Amino acid sequence: MTAGTTELSAGAIYYPDVAATRFYVGALAKLSVLQYFVAESAVIGAWAGADPYSRRTGYISDLGASACGDFSGRDVCSPAHVLMNASFVVQGLGMMVGAILLGSALLCLAAQPGVPLTRGAGRPGHARGNAGPAGPAGRAQHPARWSAGVAAAAAARLLTGTAGAGTVIVGFVPENTGSPWHVAGALMYFAAGALALLVIGWLWLRQTPLGWLILGCGAVSLAALVAGGVTGMHVPEPGTLERLMGYPITVGVAAAGLVIAQRVQHERTLRKRARAR
Repeated sequence: MTAGTTELSAGAIYYPDVAATRFYVGALAKLSVLQYFVAESAVIGAWAGADPYSRRTGYISDLGASACGDFSGRDVCSPAHVLMNASFVVQGLGMMVGAILLGSALLCLAAQPGVPLTRGAGRPGHARGNAGPAGPAGRAQHPARWSAGVAAAAAARLLTGTAGAGTVIVGFVPENTGSPWHVAGALMYFAAGALALLVIGWLWLRQTPLGWLILGCGAVSLAALVAGGVTGMHVPEPGTLERLMGYPITVGVAAAGLVIAQRVQHERTLRKRARAR
């Protein structure tokens, strides 16, 4: 980042305003998904089945079953199921709130400090006579590439919101109800969540090293989902396979929230320094 882009970042009229509170709240909403790991550990600790619960062989949904008994040949008894289902709902709401509050234009370049998004410019970095940051010669990004990036970011927001809605459904409809909505919600979470991370990771590959982490999380989750579909989950360790579908989504979404929160904080710090001068 050059001194020129720093000054522009601190003083430009943003569209959207990168330092806006709504974006900070959206980023924190994404980060809130990490509470799932704490809740899961607590619920596993309270497990009362005939056999100890194992992450390797036990399904995640078993932890949210609202009644004890045999379910598909498994002895399921989760006294803390309310906590698990509440965690599913909170996780889903965090993803949905993040998808709603984080604009597509911001998401496209959220990991690249110093790139302003100006109203009506049609592309980033085209404000007050300054050249954009895209090329070594100072040429601004091509409008077609910028439009494609915003479209991809919009798709990522839609997919993230869909995944969030899916896990909310899982929280409200436990597996022991026998409702097809439980399976549908889980598939929404796994499929849409993995695809959302693939899109975000692709957008951020050249902007932050975390782009590779997010892309990798999406790839692992999608590969595990395909493997689960091909095998029908008839594998030696179905719990491990299911967690390879779900855990990377939680990690990837939280990583995206961290990147955006850092960008917002960076912009706020620059503007505070500019006002002080």
